[in-house]
Amino acid sequence: MTHSAELWPAPHRGLKPVHATITIPGSKSVTNRALILAALAQSPSTLRKPLHSRDSALMIGGLRALGVGIEEAPNGDLTVTPAPLFGPAQIDVGNAGTVMRFLPPVAAMAQGLIHFDGDPRSHERPIGPVIKALESLGVTMEHGGRYSMPLTINGNGQLRGGTVEVDASSSSQFISALLLVAPATKEGISIKHTGDSLPSLPHIEMTIQMLNEVGVEVAITGTVTHPIWTVAPTLMLGRDITIEPDLSNAAPFMAVAMIAGGSVTITDWPKKTTQPGDQLRGILARMGATITFAPTSDSSEADLTITSDGAIHGIDIDLHDVGELTPSIAALCALADSPSSLRGIAHLRLHETDRLAALATEINALGGDVEEEESALHIFPADLHGGIFKTYEDHRLATAGAMIGLRIPEILVENIATTQKTLPDFPGAWAELLEQGSHR
Repeated sequence: MTHSAELWPAPHRGLKPVHATITIPGSKSVTNRALILAALAQSPSTLRKPLHSRDSALMIGGLRALGVGIEEAPNGDLTVTPAPLFGPAQIDVGNAGTVMRFLPPVAAMAQGLIHFDGDPRSHERPIGPVIKALESLGVTMEHGGRYSMPLTINGNGQLRGGTVEVDASSSSQFISALLLVAPATKEGISIKHTGDSLPSLPHIEMTIQMLNEVGVEVAITGTVTHPIWTVAPTLMLGRDITIEPDLSNAAPFMAVAMIAGGSVTITDWPKKTTQPGDQLRGILARMGATITFAPTSDSSEADLTITSDGAIHGIDIDLHDVGELTPSIAALCALADSPSSLRGIAHLRLHETDRLAALATEINALGGDVEEEESALHIFPADLHGGIFKTYEDHRLATAGAMIGLRIPEILVENIATTQKTLPDFPGAWAELLEQGSHR
């Protein structure tokens, strides 16, 4: 994917109410986990309504490079046919956390040399705990002592398994990466978290639920702060799965109703989900929105409607478990009528970019008043003005810039194309929602 420094004029609406309905594309987190589980199953799987974005394309490309059969139907559904995993292979991880952390354990089961590399930012993002865990399980890896990208795995065709200690304080994906492959190992895997804190716990719960759905039991022992997850060798069968919409990607679209006033309806919101984005319902209600969600007893999903008069209230909240929502919430806080504190988010400094520094820098460049701490942002009401909103090749910074531009005129978002990481066509979907909302 080519990155563009072109400036995108964010559509400006001010306080002109919107009334619109939108369907959000499939979840990146669910799609990429489902692809891994399907690749390690004993029979083919069908993934319905999967996400087609840069991150999912990188995962598909990586699995195909290892020999997995993945066919795309005209409607976008995917058929995944497991096959013996072989090198030599070159795998591009881009800047996708799920790809750079989930695929090395899979590649450790392959026969031959598997080389991983990605965008320059991938060399800076933490993957050391996964590398150390695999090395402790007997996997031969070459990374020049850096414990980061690029790296090469020399696999012997199987992963023995065993007991590992992992410091997952900088990313829950380290735990999920090992849990996903554990059933396919010879001895199973027992994983003990040794770090101080454990961010994004809902994502680990998502991984466990998806393992349960393919017949894998995950035993959890240890303590609340230092859990131990144990998975025995288990034959996984292929299945037919429909991917939930990406609820974190719903955040900017839901926020349209709060920024401009009016109502936005998100179709097919799941009645029960492990996605962190489900917490938007409570968070945005605390910030002044009215949320209507009434699934019927015989349905697994329903339409969710967010209604607002355009008044946005500040919030003091710990986002440790739902850190990926921070850029969208910060954008709303920059437009709020009272101060906000977003806490427990130090791990966001290691995401696609240092999200705390980036949000503070870019909102302040527009006249905002943001104070940055090691693990928090404090955002105060200020009169914002137009200007360039830089995105640091981070998709969630780009959507945050679009949100601010909806209320503040003459916002130019740099490299809106970076949203392709998890949204196939964000500018098109954004324009369509606003155009739809203008015709009511």
